[in-house]
Amino acid sequence: MKTIKFYIWKCIYFILGHLWPKGCVTLHFRRSTGRWLNWQHPRDINEKIQWLKFYGDTSQWTRLADKYAVREYIKEKGFEDMLIPLIGRWERAEDIDWDALPNQFVMKTNHGSGDALICTDKSQLDNRYWTKTFSRLLKEKFGTHMGEPHYDKIKPCIIAEQLMDCTKQQIKSSSLVDYKVWTFDGKPAYIWVCYNRSKSSCDVAVYDLNWQFYPEYSHSEPHYVLADKPVPRPVSLDKILNAASVLSKGFPIVRMDFYEVDGKPYFGEMTFTPAAGFNDFYTQEFLNILGDLCKLQ
Repeated sequence: MKTIKFYIWKCIYFILGHLWPKGCVTLHFRRSTGRWLNWQHPRDINEKIQWLKFYGDTSQWTRLADKYAVREYIKEKGFEDMLIPLIGRWERAEDIDWDALPNQFVMKTNHGSGDALICTDKSQLDNRYWTKTFSRLLKEKFGTHMGEPHYDKIKPCIIAEQLMDCTKQQIKSSSLVDYKVWTFDGKPAYIWVCYNRSKSSCDVAVYDLNWQFYPEYSHSEPHYVLADKPVPRPVSLDKILNAASVLSKGFPIVRMDFYEVDGKPYFGEMTFTPAAGFNDFYTQEFLNILGDLCKLQ
């Protein structure tokens, strides 16, 4: 349950984010980590993500963080076959023709984070409720108070994609298994695996490129629960790593997200500022390892 203190700090970050973005990030970093951010000599991956927000080349971030616009980039790089089939796109929630949609689909905004409608039976949908919900989501902006203005620059729209069958995966999971590949200028390094995802929690684990399990690199907490045993190596891991390498070339750090259904890899999204640079579910050792891999110059 969110407290009054939570909303007070939210207001502080919102105001400070508009008046002094760097100061807002500095304060947020202090409160989340217990230490001051080293702007002059950033070391771990959180510090380097913050540095890149203000001093790096962010000219491509808006286009590639856009869940709709990035599809063209994936095609340009030769990975169109990895795109989840698109059903429709709308700039206004009121324009959605719910009757024309298939019985199952996934609907989300192109600039949001975690606010997707996963429809498994259209007959059970409250269309009026979801029209209002997506109308509200189109207006939401979260980038400023987290130092991520590239999200606020995205022209909002709603997209619907084919619902992928999570029963056709190597492990039993209540959601698609998300293979989040940490890449550094075209060089994949580690894969963060998330599965059994719900609004309240998901199971997580860190693997290297040889699929060695590193439970010591993650904290177990109420939301991100450390997996108690390894998961199988994806059948298409080599294809995933190749795509991650090509798509991330030229960027100091980008987390490339993929899925695998029935042995076939699918592209998820590109994230240039994972957890907005406040990754607190990794150990400091792992944050330092990732930081060493990220070259700022």
